[in-house]
Amino acid sequence: MSTEAIKLDKAENGFVRGLGLIDSTMIVAGSMIGSGIFIVSADIARHTGSPGGLLLTWIITGLLTIFAALSYGELAAMMPKAGGQYVYLRESYSPLWGFLYGWTLFLVIQTGTIAAVAVAFARFLGVLFPWISAENYLVSPIHISANYAISLSAQQLIAILMIVFLTFINTRGLALGKWIQNVFTSAKTLSLILLILIGIFIGGAAGTFARNWENLFVAHNPVVIKPDYFEWFLPEVTVTSGLWGVIVAYCVAQVGSLFSSDAWNNITFTAGEVKNPERNIPLSLVLGTGLVITLYILANFAYLSTLSIDQIQNAPDDRVGTAALQVIFGDTGAIIMAIAIIISTFGCNNGLVLAGARVYYAMAKDGLFFKATSKLNNYHVPAVALVLQGIWTCLLVLPRTIQTDSSGVIKYGNLYSTLLDYVVFAVLIFYILTITGLFVLRKKKPEAERPYKAFGYPVIPIVYIIAAGLISFVLLFYKPKTSLPGLLIVLTGVPVYWIWKKLNEKQL
Repeated sequence: MSTEAIKLDKAENGFVRGLGLIDSTMIVAGSMIGSGIFIVSADIARHTGSPGGLLLTWIITGLLTIFAALSYGELAAMMPKAGGQYVYLRESYSPLWGFLYGWTLFLVIQTGTIAAVAVAFARFLGVLFPWISAENYLVSPIHISANYAISLSAQQLIAILMIVFLTFINTRGLALGKWIQNVFTSAKTLSLILLILIGIFIGGAAGTFARNWENLFVAHNPVVIKPDYFEWFLPEVTVTSGLWGVIVAYCVAQVGSLFSSDAWNNITFTAGEVKNPERNIPLSLVLGTGLVITLYILANFAYLSTLSIDQIQNAPDDRVGTAALQVIFGDTGAIIMAIAIIISTFGCNNGLVLAGARVYYAMAKDGLFFKATSKLNNYHVPAVALVLQGIWTCLLVLPRTIQTDSSGVIKYGNLYSTLLDYVVFAVLIFYILTITGLFVLRKKKPEAERPYKAFGYPVIPIVYIIAAGLISFVLLFYKPKTSLPGLLIVLTGVPVYWIWKKLNEKQL
């Protein structure tokens, strides 16, 4: 037995309950804070067109995230098992629904996010070390079709090495993984607080916020939102196109802020390793989401204290955080922001790597994933699941999308970025289904022990379901190029589920 197992309480199935309330809160907060808060405000500002619209979008996201966390608390306390949301969907509806979530999580939600954050880490490390570039190729792009290629640049290599390193660290036991999470989450939280203080008190001295406040909801160059395939019965709109235009603009703007606020549910995946999970998981969900959302809203106050709405909308490469610090510190600001994002993305990925493997472990225990992923190693962690997750994530870093501009110049994008665009809609649907599961389980299992009951039930869960449903509806019709493929990715899990189920029945 390892030293770690001697020191910590052993849970069912061989897991070690080594995560206290602070550790759990750090996983919630650390998994949420990546690079999004420093970038997505530019796109939000373009859709809403105003300082007030930018702030209101983040406030709506904050309320929705906290409402969801309050609702998940009941499910987490009721079923404190490894796998989290996979287990909730399985118990609320059927194993198929749990599998569809876990399948999509493995295929792109968790792995695609890890890949995206790893490349963001490498990209900003490239600010300090210019040789870490997307154009510095070890293997030049090899075209495998008209739309896709495979390459290995210095940037991609660093991203892969980061994934390999964090995967290895997390196979060595929970103690080391949680230590890294606590250190880096504390560091990036402090970095975000410093950005807020510098932006509001130093950047704000120029009076930019006062000018933004005077035009709080005056739309400035809002983008036109087109319904893609549905032009024949839906109009193209901007935020100035009456009530429907406002609804569409704010729903579409939520994509960036919701994605930046996502992954708060990762603590539920590690429920089998949390001490006193009936108390600590609900508490960590509320504390972690509350902390991060507060920092996100204040960060946007800092941006508006330093930059005009036009500067936010047109920040180079959408790097709003960098633009704000460059106003204050000049070129040194870009270096300061790069260091902050390097810290932030490293801590974020550690939490994502640690948590995701627990879902595949739970699926394998049900006979719905590779059998080897149902085993724990001598350090009491699902090492095979971690390695499998790491391999697939590294593979997602390699493919590139091919784009040709009007002058015929070829540009290469990242496949996972496209996949992530596809699954934002699907992720929202899974959240709606999970929170609806509260009502299903109250009726289905009224006698079940519920150490914590959802605060504000049934009003808060219903408000979330309606609001998230409206956002999903708008995305389905105004962003079908990304929402429909996302739905198709989920549906690929249906035949896979039946194949795995048949194989499992034969083995039994």
